[in-house]
Amino acid sequence: MRQGHGHCIALALLALAVLTSNRHGALAQTPPGAAEVAAYGGLHRAAHDGDVAAIGRLLADGADADARDANRRTPAHVAAFASHEDAVAALARGGADVNALDAELYDMVTIAAVAGDVAMLKAALAAGNDPGLTTSRYDGTALIAAAHLGHAAVVKVLIDAGAPLDHVNNLGWTALIEAVILGDGGPRHQATVRHLVEAGADRTIPDRQGATPLDHAKARGYAEIIAILQGG
Repeated sequence: MRQGHGHCIALALLALAVLTSNRHGALAQTPPGAAEVAAYGGLHRAAHDGDVAAIGRLLADGADADARDANRRTPAHVAAFASHEDAVAALARGGADVNALDAELYDMVTIAAVAGDVAMLKAALAAGNDPGLTTSRYDGTALIAAAHLGHAAVVKVLIDAGAPLDHVNNLGWTALIEAVILGDGGPRHQATVRHLVEAGADRTIPDRQGATPLDHAKARGYAEIIAILQGG
């Protein structure tokens, strides 16, 4: 590292504090609220309800598959938030843009990743949603969001789908770094780190202060994660 180890970790902790006070990227999604849902009509209502037959009828009648609500959510976003896999498939068949981003720059894959919703994630991927899109105001990815939250099963699905392992967000953090500094060091984050390491994620990429995932794990005393990061 270019600076003293303690100084690097202190700077990273300061960045973490700022991020947490802002309800950082993975937690900043806004699903439709009760008032919005009550006001929905057309495809947004059908998507929220998971009414595949209504989706088919509305699309056949010329409804806009990519209509936006006040938060720029498409019907596909609404279906993802409501965990209706069949609705997502129906919208995709009807020509919906499955890579659309809402006002907070989230796609279906990242919505499912944050929710830890493996079934919805697989449906979004099957519909053609790119697992490598840059999402959120932190220029992250679904993989970074899932790693941060310790959604290990989601991380594995995303890795298998070809999500970029070493994307660096605008905070200077990779999925590996977030799994350590935003995790609790417990079994979920251990499994997350293991999936990333076994897939070939670069353990040497440091944050902006020069601290690697291993540096952060040592600073926190995460013995199991240290062992994974130091493994072959």
